Amino acid sequence: MTEPVLAQGVKPKKSVALSGVLAGNTSLCTVGRSGNDLHYRGYDILDFAETSEFEEIAHLLIHGSLPNAAQLKAYKAKLKALRGLPAAVKSALETVPAAAHPMDVMRTGVSALGCALPEAHDHNHPAARDIADRLLASLGSMLLYWHHFSQNGRRIEVETDDDSIGGHFLHLLHGTPPSDGWVRAMHTSLILYAEHEFNASTFTARVIAGTGSDMFSCIAG
Repeated sequence: MTEPVLAQGVKPKKSVALSGVLAGNTSLCTVGRSGNDLHYRGYDILDFAETSEFEEIAHLLIHGSLPNAAQLKAYKAKLKALRGLPAAVKSALETVPAAAHPMDVMRTGVSALGCALPEAHDHNHPAARDIADRLLASLGSMLLYWHHFSQNGRRIEVETDDDSIGGHFLHLLHGTPPSDGWVRAMHTSLILYAEHEFNASTFTARVIAGTGSDMFSCIAG
């Protein structure tokens, strides 16, 4: 394919209409403010990555504070109880081709969950946080249910006794409880990928939210 040829004397024009325009403020995350740093709600990510559990950081980002021991235990119990999938979501996932990209599978799962368990029309913040928790707990279930069904026709049970999201994911993937080392690796990976300020998906979600749409639509994009 050849490059388009501009008419003689015509120069390419760079659009700067939105340069310097404030797109939004966030207290959740800052990236690169003083180099290669990453902060979640003011906390340096290096203070968390190697020792914290992902559920602690999820609570910080979604609910606004680091949980104490009792709060963390209760939060993990809540997430554990939200791993199950409605029958309608499983049915939708069974129609997704085996060659589909995992991100597309999760997008489809989120949309199906929004149909099965629709958000109330008032879009209040506590309900939105509850939906965030449900998605956090069940996205791994969606992905691994689809994976096993699309690859070998197995309808797996998605609820396990693992007390972490990473452990639950690995258990569903391999069919056996994971080692402590693997769970630790998942905690670190999930913490580092949890939030990266104004990336494309975040900006898209904020635009959709600005139209008054429901939480599931914002996440599915």
